[in-house]
Amino acid sequence: MDYNEIFKRVKEASREILMLTDAERSDVLMTLAGLLDSEQDSILEANARDLGRMEPSHPLYDRLRLTPERIVGIASDMRHVASLPCPLGEELEKRTLPNGILLRRVCVPYGVIGVIYEARPNVTFDVFSLCFKSGNACVLKGGHDAEYSNEAAIALIHEALRRHGVNTSAACLLPSTHETTAALLGATGYVDLCIPRGGRRLIDFVRDNARVPVIETGAGVVSTYFDKAGDTAIGAAVVNNAKTRRVSVCNALDTLLIHSGRLADLPAIISGLAGKDVELHADTRAMDCLAGRYPDNLLVPADEDCDWDTEWMDYKMGIKTVDGLDEAISHIACHGSGHSECIITDDVVAAERFQSLVDAACVYVNAPTSFTDGAQFGLGAEIGISTQKLGPRGPMGLREITTTRYLLNGSGQVRP
Repeated sequence: MDYNEIFKRVKEASREILMLTDAERSDVLMTLAGLLDSEQDSILEANARDLGRMEPSHPLYDRLRLTPERIVGIASDMRHVASLPCPLGEELEKRTLPNGILLRRVCVPYGVIGVIYEARPNVTFDVFSLCFKSGNACVLKGGHDAEYSNEAAIALIHEALRRHGVNTSAACLLPSTHETTAALLGATGYVDLCIPRGGRRLIDFVRDNARVPVIETGAGVVSTYFDKAGDTAIGAAVVNNAKTRRVSVCNALDTLLIHSGRLADLPAIISGLAGKDVELHADTRAMDCLAGRYPDNLLVPADEDCDWDTEWMDYKMGIKTVDGLDEAISHIACHGSGHSECIITDDVVAAERFQSLVDAACVYVNAPTSFTDGAQFGLGAEIGISTQKLGPRGPMGLREITTTRYLLNGSGQVRP
């Protein structure tokens, strides 16, 4: 397979996208959303073939699974993206230089964005909708686990593009092989940006091997700290939602930190977890507190050499006792991944200190980390959660996948 020829066609399509109006790009997305509604059965049948190759107990099974409700949600997000203002051409700066030249800095597309992801077929639609709306072409490299689902998705995307006379190379799905990953990461001159969405191993591999620019996203070792001044009812609601809403996503809770002065309230704080069969990996003080007050078969002594660094993606959670706010902040500094962190407290000073000193893309007070999501932030969807500091940080929507260009208009000035 001649990958350079494929990437060349995508690059050419990226220039064609720029000639479309925002309304025309939005119409394509609305057509695709309609196809998702009408062709739902074909997507579900393809997804069922993928699911049949994976054990339901696998941590990625929930991410791989599509349901009628989830497809409706994907279509709704796509319509939302279509309705959002397009950042292209927006003037971020405008001034006249002393020599009379007019300088403007405007938003422009990257051009071609490559995305490598694992068992997440919804990403195929999310990435296309955000890239296309923002004037970018996309090269998609999904995992083998979601092969049939992704092929069904790209077929619908190409059908929507054809109905509007748009070059189908605006969205390219590569085969799910290691060879294609290497080709994408080395596609200098064709791919302007690569974004990995997946676990730490995938992200590390992309960062270590890419020759094209990379934005790291995804991996999340997420903690919630229950402070000495925390409200028990709020804590119970936040912990339950952050841990059990969807255990396989990157914003799910991995470690509960609890102030030693509030250990007596720990059984109440985690009261909603037993019904979901959440296995707790607790330190000695938390274990002593929970003995006889949480199912014995779901209590495991914490392995402090690895449990605090684990992104569980499962019905499992670590519990560590700390003696104060600063110890909680230090723990997060050592074991967090820069994704999302939370404090439960009624102490305004403690909340402000936590938000000032915790180094993460999203830092919450009295609200679950499950809100770290592009749709929840009003972005329509997301291309990923950036955990790095150079470039965009946090959920990446339309604006975050554009770059800038300086436009300068003169009247014959020359430089002395």
